[in-house]
Amino acid sequence: MKPTLFAPILYTIGLSLLAAAPAQAAGMSKVELGKQLYFDTNLSKNGTQACATCHDPEHGFADARPNDADGAVSLGDDGTSLGDRNAPTASYASITPPFSLGKDGKYRGGQFHDGRASSLADQAAGPPLNPIEMGMATKADVVARIEENDDYVQAFKTHFGDDIFADADKAYGAMAESIAEFEKTEFFAPFDSKYDRYLKGEYKMTKAEQLGMTLFFSNQFTNCNRCHQLKKFPESEGETFANYEYHNIGVPVNAKVRALNGLGEGHVDDGLLANPDVTDENQRGKFKTITLRNVAVTGPYMHNGVFQDLETVVRFYNKYNSKAPQSQINPETGEPWGPPEVTETISLEDLQVGDALDEKRIKALVAFMKTLTDKRYEYLLED
Repeated sequence: MKPTLFAPILYTIGLSLLAAAPAQAAGMSKVELGKQLYFDTNLSKNGTQACATCHDPEHGFADARPNDADGAVSLGDDGTSLGDRNAPTASYASITPPFSLGKDGKYRGGQFHDGRASSLADQAAGPPLNPIEMGMATKADVVARIEENDDYVQAFKTHFGDDIFADADKAYGAMAESIAEFEKTEFFAPFDSKYDRYLKGEYKMTKAEQLGMTLFFSNQFTNCNRCHQLKKFPESEGETFANYEYHNIGVPVNAKVRALNGLGEGHVDDGLLANPDVTDENQRGKFKTITLRNVAVTGPYMHNGVFQDLETVVRFYNKYNSKAPQSQINPETGEPWGPPEVTETISLEDLQVGDALDEKRIKALVAFMKTLTDKRYEYLLED
């Protein structure tokens, strides 16, 4: 495992011990403060949930907890509430650009599936006050929990001024800023996967992985890189495998989640249109293209966690280009793919690029995406 600042702590003494250990305020950097806050369950109403609960460093910074929704969405601090969207990985999130509307008329970037938080700090400020997540009522309530910890108080005053707690809004913002500083560290973005090692000449791709990589970056045989390539050239170092644009790819409703969280199948997730900064009806049902880094170990997949297996995702995309009857069947259910939640904005122009994939090529693409797994999670692939 490539050395990082926090890896020896996290993987030698364990996450639970780290979360329980008191912060050493003397000389504590803003990053160290953010680390402590990231693991602190006391910042939730019932003391059961922290940032790390839904973005677990042991599981690709995603939520690996089992629940009645098959892990498709996260369970709240109250032990009963279920969300409607899958918790995206926090891996490489710091590289996501701020939310913006380009001159080409395309929205890009931002945190959450709809980009409503422009920055990492904005995102970190959201879950503590979400009633079905960490469940705190007000910013002042969260700040009061922070003030219960003398080491936090000293660290906040060191980095944000002696009067930081005089204004709950400013203190809450300081908390979010500190967490964001931790999320910007190499611990979240080590770039040490097999793919990265291949680029350095330290790993030789298998035949399947090599074929998958060729297909992935092809502009003729697949449509993968139309959305999942940031750098101009294939095989570029520092590639995050996302252009952070918004698309509707026709993902079906997760009926099981809707039955459990009380929204019902008739509910429609507006996607990008749910972002308060977006009013264009043509953005309904579009969701942000997220990184493929650690994708093989951060299922379930899609914004609503409707697919459990990565190969199912590839087969779902293939349905747009293949006329074979079997390509129109969801292998996880044995039934036809469910209808899109929103039909009028599907990005067919992008989805229908490329040829139909045979079994060999489907499995090759999956093999390649597995090479995007950070080194410390490679053992999860074996599981």
